[in-house]
Amino acid sequence: MFTILVFIFVVAYFAIALEHPIRVNKSASALLGAGLLWTVYALNSGDHVLVDHQLNESLASTAQIVFFLMGAMTIVEVVDAHNGFEVITKPIRTTKLNALMWLVGFVTFFLSAILDNLTTTIVMISLMKKLLDKQEDRLIFAGLIVIAANAGGAWSPIGDVTTTMLWIGGQVTSLAIIEGTFLASLANLIIPLSVVSCMLKGRAVVPPLRADDNGRRQTPPYVRNVMFYLGLSILVCVPVFKTVTHLPPFMGILFGLGILWLVGELIHRNKSEKEKAHLTLAHALTKIDMSSIVFFVGILLSVATLEHTHILGSLAKWLDHTVGRLDVIVTVIGLTSSVVDNVPMVAASMGMYDLAQHPTDSFLWEMLSYAAGTGGSILIIGSAAGVAAMGLEKIHFFWYVKRISGLALLGYIGGLAVYIIQFKLSH
Repeated sequence: MFTILVFIFVVAYFAIALEHPIRVNKSASALLGAGLLWTVYALNSGDHVLVDHQLNESLASTAQIVFFLMGAMTIVEVVDAHNGFEVITKPIRTTKLNALMWLVGFVTFFLSAILDNLTTTIVMISLMKKLLDKQEDRLIFAGLIVIAANAGGAWSPIGDVTTTMLWIGGQVTSLAIIEGTFLASLANLIIPLSVVSCMLKGRAVVPPLRADDNGRRQTPPYVRNVMFYLGLSILVCVPVFKTVTHLPPFMGILFGLGILWLVGELIHRNKSEKEKAHLTLAHALTKIDMSSIVFFVGILLSVATLEHTHILGSLAKWLDHTVGRLDVIVTVIGLTSSVVDNVPMVAASMGMYDLAQHPTDSFLWEMLSYAAGTGGSILIIGSAAGVAAMGLEKIHFFWYVKRISGLALLGYIGGLAVYIIQFKLSH
């Protein structure tokens, strides 16, 4: 049975990694893999009651992550519908290309920590289309936005799906992950920016002839500000809610979603249904990326099968015996996440290592959060942010390898060095 389970998982894994060449959505591969794995496990297990209990247990932990992501994505969609992100993007004005690059890099870095790397990438690349006319400039900025967004998401419990998984799973706490990985993530950003800054020195910003707003309806400034700051406050306060109430994060995000929904209804109560249709939270729910949500469900349930059958535990023991050093193991996991999606990499790692052996906020979990979050920047297919940039700016895989991958690898190694030095000094 174990051989069959591993074979099914590996085939599903490759199908996910080769989503674009084989033209099969990774969500379909993940769901098919989960269904086959649990079916084989159930048919070959002599204790159907135990399998049912394990599936319910895995579903409960998966549902917490899914509800959290749905809530966060809906809040972001509501803010965007009210043109809320213009609060951040409108003040950006400069005539020097390298100065604009530093500004965009840091805005992306901190915005990603508050929102998430995927949403931030979409917002910032859309902004670049309004600020830069030359496609060559936009492509370079898009690559750096991917690096900055992934670096920003790695040090925040709500900035990246993998960090959120570790936070909800109890492997890290919000303050500890910020303190432990912020400097490493910052180094991951600054090193590539410094290199590109020298390349762009002396070049001027060439703006487009006219801004293209794609026919978006404008929102009154006071409404835009209310929805932006309220949405931002809800996302930032979720870790505080968890700390104070000891309730899981998904409860905090759903509570905040209810508040935002109520405020939106009150602000637009005097408008006709047609006028407020695109501004409602109900409309925002139709715009969230349900394909990604389904993918997370499939991959997390797939990994749960390997965990319950002790395959991951055996793999962890083999790695410890063969490699021995945790820093090397985690570095390899981060590099691998540039080839395959970092969500299954982290989900597998969570199943491989026990909290009893590696307690909350230990070296393994903090370094894993950084490595998996930023390693995906090395290839454009290694993260959701990269895939989004690839679609928005039509970036070719080999162009990214030639122009951006080396910068991302430099940042990744530099950040690892900073984290290891900081950990040794503080412990």
